[in-house]
Amino acid sequence: MAKFFNTAGPCVPQDHYMLPSEARCGDLQQLVDEKRFFVIHAPRQVGKTTLIQSFVEQLNAEGRYLAVYCSLEEAQGIADAQEGIPFVVQAVQDAITDIGGSFPNPGERHYGSALRAGFNQFCATSPKPLVVMFDEVDCLSNTTLISFLRQLRKGYVERAKRPFIHSLALVGMRNIRDYKAMVRNERETLGSASPFNIVSEALTIRNFTHEEVAQLYGQHTAATGQIFTEEAVEAVYRQSQGQPWLCNAIAREMVVKMLKNDIRRTITEDLVETAVENIILRRDTHIDSLLERLKEPRVRRIVEPVLLGQQVNLEFSSDDASYTFDLGLLIKNKGDVLPANPIYSEVIIRTLSYDSQYQLPTSLTGRFIDNGRIDMTALLKAFQQFWRENSAIWVEKYDYREAAPHLILQAFLQRIVNGGGRIDREYSAGRGRFDLCIYLEGHRYALELKIQRRKDTRDNGIVQLTGYLVTLGLEEGWLIIFDPNAERDWDKKITWDEVQHEGKTIHVVGC
Repeated sequence: MAKFFNTAGPCVPQDHYMLPSEARCGDLQQLVDEKRFFVIHAPRQVGKTTLIQSFVEQLNAEGRYLAVYCSLEEAQGIADAQEGIPFVVQAVQDAITDIGGSFPNPGERHYGSALRAGFNQFCATSPKPLVVMFDEVDCLSNTTLISFLRQLRKGYVERAKRPFIHSLALVGMRNIRDYKAMVRNERETLGSASPFNIVSEALTIRNFTHEEVAQLYGQHTAATGQIFTEEAVEAVYRQSQGQPWLCNAIAREMVVKMLKNDIRRTITEDLVETAVENIILRRDTHIDSLLERLKEPRVRRIVEPVLLGQQVNLEFSSDDASYTFDLGLLIKNKGDVLPANPIYSEVIIRTLSYDSQYQLPTSLTGRFIDNGRIDMTALLKAFQQFWRENSAIWVEKYDYREAAPHLILQAFLQRIVNGGGRIDREYSAGRGRFDLCIYLEGHRYALELKIQRRKDTRDNGIVQLTGYLVTLGLEEGWLIIFDPNAERDWDKKITWDEVQHEGKTIHVVGC
């Protein structure tokens, strides 16, 4: 059977094009040799399960250790330890049975010690040191999680006198520092004997580099003869920043869905752009599950300032920020906090403005476009009137209340260009604005969005937009300033002014 690009579940070497995950993580072998307990955390579908399943096979093949892969996924949602720990014990029993062993039945033993005692008994008779890779630890919560961690800690600290696990990994999306977020009952605590202090390392798995994307696609070329141009590979890397699921999903979209496995066709940059748009519009499970997190208040507290370009009161060392970074939604890059890649950047905005876009009249689509050009004056004046009449009602629909003006305008713009153009967006914490550029039939239109916070908002916006125009090589742009002061008269808010700045024409649009 021919190999294919995998977008669901762990990769299997004989079935899928894949790159070794070990090169994108730390030295697991050394950690095992040193009897360490450690964490591997990374966003969904970057290769965690593929990595640890492969590592377990490697350890067993070498013969020095007895290695076990154990998924805790079936214990998801079981918050009560009395019910949850038996599920964990059963998962361990099944995992050890898979490698020909037998994990002791806890019998009448109390659930609060059943897991630890089972490992004590098994390790006492095992001819080799036991290594356990616990996957999907994120599925555990509340007292199930607390009991699980406490039993592992007790076994760890007592293993000098009672045989216990030689080395252990806790694998999931979150770093161990964020496990306390999975304890929803504030009366429950991990206590002073924290299991955190037995974890010596917290590793993550990085994305593909540009060269690794080329290697992955090169496997398909070697197998079929179908060529990816250098420009296509560069476009995939630019859009995905090497996120493994996205790299595979874009390739599969082009090879299977768009070209119907016609390997005579060369994969070009224009195909990449279409594939990316298809994936964004379709909102595949990976993207949809990730963006469900946008509804969580702790994620909103971090994402909303990024949408607004703010950095005031944004604590990037907080648990909320760490959690959002661990999800893979945002990254820190040279002091900026921004979406992890252009695809996530786009789907964040479209997700948050989706309902508004489809509540707008369908007559807006193409309404301000004539002979391939957008009449920006007519478009933005129409938006000013819409904003004046509807803003009070529409803003109330948004959980992201402060960012609602930005999101509603972008829903308005997206509705107009749907099917004929695209919008590129640039935003990050600390920039103080939101830049976007509309592309339609070879023409470009640059806009900058700001909230009126200070007296110098307009002047700063003119300078910032001028710099954006220089970057794009454009001569004209539109600065949209939203005034959040509910007491100000609308006749003073709704304004239009045109200024010249450093040879650029700036249309200042008050809303």
